[in-house]
Amino acid sequence: MSDTGALVTTVDPARQPKLAWRPVVAIAAVAVVVHLVVATRYGWHRDEFYYVITGRHPAWGYVDQPPLTPLLARWAAALPGGVLPLRVLAIACQAGCVLLGAKLAAEFGGGARAQAIAAGATAASVAFVAASVLFGTTVTDQLIWAAMFVAVARALRLRTTAAWSAAGLIGGIGLENKDTVAVLLLGVAIGLLVWHRDALRTPGPWLAGAVACLLAVPNVVWDARHGWPNLAMAQVLGDRTGGPLGALAQLPLLPLLAGPPLVVLCVLGVRRLGREPRHRWALVVVATAIVVFTAGGGKPYYPAPALIALFAAGAVRAEATTRTRLRWPAVIVVSGLIAILIGYPILPPRAENSVRVLNPTVMETVGWPEFVDQVKTAAAGLPAGTPILTSNYGEAGALTILDGPANPVFSGQNAYSDWGPPAGTPDTVLCVGEFKLPYLQRFWSDVRRLEPITMPNGVANQETDQHAAIYECRQPHGTWAQLWPSLKHYD
Repeated sequence: MSDTGALVTTVDPARQPKLAWRPVVAIAAVAVVVHLVVATRYGWHRDEFYYVITGRHPAWGYVDQPPLTPLLARWAAALPGGVLPLRVLAIACQAGCVLLGAKLAAEFGGGARAQAIAAGATAASVAFVAASVLFGTTVTDQLIWAAMFVAVARALRLRTTAAWSAAGLIGGIGLENKDTVAVLLLGVAIGLLVWHRDALRTPGPWLAGAVACLLAVPNVVWDARHGWPNLAMAQVLGDRTGGPLGALAQLPLLPLLAGPPLVVLCVLGVRRLGREPRHRWALVVVATAIVVFTAGGGKPYYPAPALIALFAAGAVRAEATTRTRLRWPAVIVVSGLIAILIGYPILPPRAENSVRVLNPTVMETVGWPEFVDQVKTAAAGLPAGTPILTSNYGEAGALTILDGPANPVFSGQNAYSDWGPPAGTPDTVLCVGEFKLPYLQRFWSDVRRLEPITMPNGVANQETDQHAAIYECRQPHGTWAQLWPSLKHYD
């Protein structure tokens, strides 16, 4: 086929695109096996502790997230195997994205080769590989975005109420998982308004919107009753990024997240979607995600799930225009190797520490058992039942889940702030984490620094970066109830 012209796909809307199961499942299986090899090579991530503990406090929402991922984490953590069940869930999400990437290519009119390229690109993308190294809202959010792209493409092809209802169901579930799905739905709505007004004259899209909104109601009600802490949290995160200018400065990281060798495929995807009127709505979603997240000071990985649409569309164009069969497999393999180096815990901790600047996430899974032992030793010298106050949820979660001291553990960070304080007066408290001496002296007159938090093998993480330490605090300036409002913090 010529590389000129609009490359408009002539696909019978009533015919179900055939999925090339063999190559696609083979690619997903390879991704799963590679993930499983290193799934528990290091240990828990601080966020995984937090999701499990949050799930043990069932609610329709929390200050920093809706309830779905914490509930799944709680369920997985109840199974034997420590952190492995959570990692299996994360790997399953990535495998789902691989399959859905191929399915989206089929919806865009791609054959077996295009589907294999789309599946391979998703499996080899830095954004998707790095997210699936641990279980959390990022990897589940990617699965929701992938499913939503497929559902909308299918609904526009079939034009049935049932197909649109499925899209609404996926959107509603996504809203109970991460608030960023609202941007995805906004992009879909704009795309339909601009390029598919005929679809808006049917009840399907409106029913889908109603279903999504209905499923989101419990979380919205929770947020409203608690004073919209999710908005306050978003503001804090935006400020940490540096606002819109900071997000704009970090936008060049998006090609790195895609995988540098796959940038060409993304460019082909933009061209394909721009020249295919039936699928331009997907390009609108990509643009909406980039614009909204940048304007809101979002992190650079927030729009990354939209890459799956560019991979799928780019694969269709590559299938139609590329004559050599070796080019794209080679590109995908190179991208996969880069993603493994950046996202996987494949190196010894000391060596991994040297590439931490590329992805600090991996090093946040090292050293938690040693941290717990350090705190247990310090707590052993204090009266039985002395409460432990940590600076963040990772420290609190590690002490709770990894057989820490029998002392009660509290934290003022994020959702933990809603579960405290204990009753009575904090006469003696072991304060652990990224506290500074002047800060603790605002609450206790007698503050003694016992020892710094150290990590094994000379590795670095958030605790060592922030000079975390263990403090013994006495002579409080009030009761827990009086001090707690000032000890609470969102970050």
